[in-house]
Amino acid sequence: MSCPVCDKKTDPRYRPFCSRRCADVDLGRWLNGSYAVPSQDPEDLEEAAEALSRAAPAESHGPH
Repeated sequence: MSCPVCDKKTDPRYRPFCSRRCADVDLGRWLNGSYAVPSQDPEDLEEAAEALSRAAPAESHGPH
C-alpha cells in the first residue's frame, strides 16, 4: 500500500500514510475543505440548517 499523499511506502505507525507529515497534510486538506463529497442537491444542507434553527429553543439570557 502506498501513501495517498506522496505515494511512498506506508509506515504502520501512520497507516495509511508514510509519515506524520503526510497525515497532517491530509488532515489540513479535510479542514480547509479541499476534500468534498459530491451532492446532487446542495440546497438540502441549507434547508436542514434552517429547519434546525427554527426548532431550537430560544436561549434564556436571564439571571442564573
